[in-house]
Amino acid sequence: MTTPLNRAIARQRANIAIGTLALFALQAAAQGLPPELEAALTRAKLPTDALVAVVVDAEGRQPPRLIHRATEPVNPASVMKLLTTFAALEQLGPAFVWTTPVYVGGPVREGTLHGNLYIKGQGDPKLVVERLWLLMRRVQGMGIRQIAGDIVLDRSAFEHQPPPPGAFDGEPLRPYNAAPDALLLNFKSMVLSFVPDPGGKIAHVQMEPPLAGVHLQATVPLMGGDCGDYRGALRGDFSDPTRVRFTGSYPASCGEKAWPVAYADPASFSQRAIAGMWSEIGGRMTGRVRDGNVPAGARASFEVASPVLADVVRDINKFSNNVMAQQLFLTLSLRQKGVGTMDGSREVLRNWWVQRFGNDDVPVFDGGSGLSRQTRISAQALVRLLQVAWASPLMPELVNSLAIVGVDGTLRRARARVGGSAHLKTGSLRDVTAVAGFVHATSGRRYVLVAIVNNGNSAAARPVFDAL
Repeated sequence: MTTPLNRAIARQRANIAIGTLALFALQAAAQGLPPELEAALTRAKLPTDALVAVVVDAEGRQPPRLIHRATEPVNPASVMKLLTTFAALEQLGPAFVWTTPVYVGGPVREGTLHGNLYIKGQGDPKLVVERLWLLMRRVQGMGIRQIAGDIVLDRSAFEHQPPPPGAFDGEPLRPYNAAPDALLLNFKSMVLSFVPDPGGKIAHVQMEPPLAGVHLQATVPLMGGDCGDYRGALRGDFSDPTRVRFTGSYPASCGEKAWPVAYADPASFSQRAIAGMWSEIGGRMTGRVRDGNVPAGARASFEVASPVLADVVRDINKFSNNVMAQQLFLTLSLRQKGVGTMDGSREVLRNWWVQRFGNDDVPVFDGGSGLSRQTRISAQALVRLLQVAWASPLMPELVNSLAIVGVDGTLRRARARVGGSAHLKTGSLRDVTAVAGFVHATSGRRYVLVAIVNNGNSAAARPVFDAL
């Protein structure tokens, strides 16, 4: 638990770190970049002013190892999730859980609910297929086999008008583009599984969750050759939200594969998923699944709880899950203001930053995930955040959420002299590549590292970060 004493200690250490940065900034700037880093930038055809970089002692007790353009505001891409997740850990606590209450709007007689069933979304970022199945089974556990009414989905906890699918980068079927929703089910994505049957020269196709009214092609032909780009070989057609088709073949050498695809009509995904799951477990319904509000004064019959925030933060940072980060971002204003809005959460996050770090060098907040062209933060501000986190009682939760170089998460395939030598958050957009986190030196010291490239050739920056 974060106490006033712990906060005071964290502020004191942060002030030491800020003083260290100010004291050695001119010295570090005069020294220039290390030759290895200069050479890596040259090979990557990146100018030195495309890079911002800081390497300092995690506790702020030693002179900085490197400071380069530390005060320049830049787009951090998904590294911005560090700010969202640490602020949430402080404000909500690592044991915080989201609940999804379910209301029975009528009497149950002989297995039939005479009335509506209401499900109220409250921002749970991980209401995935397995947990949706459990929710539906809880309904049946109340003796309900048939609903003589509707299933009503209450999304009023968030007031957010999502942009059109793919508006950010023209990739509407990419799950990372899923928009937040008070009742977010399975990230608004379907997972297509392909299981080869060599004897029948086909691969069986399955879909989770089951979506009511969506016809899925049951099999695809098998083909020879390397696995390679199996998704391209399948030539999937997702243009019709009511039909999933494939005009290509599936390489037998791939074995079993799972392909996550954002649903083509995200506005109807929750209705289709709940109707499909209810039917899948043998439930019947005379009405339909629709949006609406829980009646005033209604009491929940039961509720399902999410994993704790510390586990959710781990999923957000290790695997850079955008929609989970946006759910968490909106939850900040939901908890403080009674409804989750983008403007409200920007205000909450800004107030938290000013309280913790002062009015100087305040980041430009957007949607909390870094999937934005407007977000801005300086390397120095990120260093301050990470040094405060290192001194915080919540340090283990944040560090545990970061990808380990060469071991897991978004850095599982990264090259490292020693696997596990750093815990880092990565970020990548068109024209942006970034890393930030903690490096464990062979000397036993712990360093904070921030490196961000904003440039049209930013995709070539990985060897630069390796050299750093």
